[in-house]
Amino acid sequence: MLDIKFVRENPDIVKQNIKNKFQDSKLVLVDEVIELDRRNREIKGEVEALRSARNKASKQIGMLMGQGKKEEAEAVKAQIAEDASRIEALSEEEKQVEADLKKKMMIIPNIIDPSVPIGKDDSENVEVMKYGDPVVPDFEIPYHTEIMERFSGIDLDAARRVAGNGFYYLMGDIARLHSAVISYARDFMIGRGFTYVVPPFMIRSDVVTGVMSFAEMDAMMYKIEGEDLYLIGTSEHSMIGRFIDQILPEETLPLTLTSYSPCFRKEKGAHGIEERGVYRIHQFEKQEMIVVCKPEDSKMWFDKLWQNTVDLFRTLDIPVRTLECCSGDLADLKVKSVDVEAWSPRQKKYFEVGSCSNLGDAQARRLGIRVNGSDGKKYLAHTLNNTVVAPPRMLIAFLENNLRADGSVAIPKVLQPYMGGMTEIK
Repeated sequence: MLDIKFVRENPDIVKQNIKNKFQDSKLVLVDEVIELDRRNREIKGEVEALRSARNKASKQIGMLMGQGKKEEAEAVKAQIAEDASRIEALSEEEKQVEADLKKKMMIIPNIIDPSVPIGKDDSENVEVMKYGDPVVPDFEIPYHTEIMERFSGIDLDAARRVAGNGFYYLMGDIARLHSAVISYARDFMIGRGFTYVVPPFMIRSDVVTGVMSFAEMDAMMYKIEGEDLYLIGTSEHSMIGRFIDQILPEETLPLTLTSYSPCFRKEKGAHGIEERGVYRIHQFEKQEMIVVCKPEDSKMWFDKLWQNTVDLFRTLDIPVRTLECCSGDLADLKVKSVDVEAWSPRQKKYFEVGSCSNLGDAQARRLGIRVNGSDGKKYLAHTLNNTVVAPPRMLIAFLENNLRADGSVAIPKVLQPYMGGMTEIK
């Protein structure tokens, strides 16, 4: 959410940003917000004037009564009553105006970084760098679920009977590999100075609306019936929510955290949920990294975060590339985003396995996360997040890139301690 003062003083910049994101239907919101803001300040001014007049009038009543001017005193009382009624009406209008203002402000997208390429959708994202040499072996790579089934490692049919499409049972060495990757990612991030956290897997609605846009909320979140609780779509939600309405001492920043959680997503409007695979599903597990920092440090941390993911995948012998997300592919709260994509030897192309995002002060403004500066002045923190690793997408990349001609799967050295010393899956 933008600062209302910024919108008031820079309407053309806000409108151009909306155009750059190809959301022209939201242009009208800028003028509506400015008008609501004008009316809100007008109401506050009138209420303040009426209260000031009431205080002065109240003092007059005693003086007039003491002078025997009863009729004049009654007239002042009548005026006070009339003003009180007017204040009450204005206060009700103020609540409605502020509610409408906040709702519209939360729909206006955040100002994107000047470095973000302008484009309509993900087809116009820009490749930044490739890491590792993509290899296409001289033998056929089966579909990822076929590889898993060869090891009796997955049961989609039973999951469909139990929960429907978009769920799975992982078993045996494949289930062990899944847990090993998560554990390795946890320790990898701890080794880079991040604090490990296991957060709540459900959050209240005020946190949901603080960390994401209404459109994302509708497309992703599962609500608990009869409760003001939602299942998280990523641990970023509860991790950032941890600091709601908090004033953080500047000397404690940056906060560098890595969190584990299951994730639950409706995937509303998404394609591929019916496919016999685990690329897009309703439930998965993920290791995440989150940073809360000073505004001047957020660009530096952004580059560090996506580099962490690249480095982790390379230790597992998986070629990756980074993509700069274009303006039309950025969620409304994001200032800048880079996707990390892993090489798929079967498809002979890269596919997304993680996304790194700088949200500027958007989440902090919505959630009231402030920093107490060394000079005593308070300011909004910046928040960032990035995927460390998210099985089962990681499993797809891992199995395809480590599959051998004889059908076995090699276990990279860094992962072997987490697999009980196993060097391969046969």
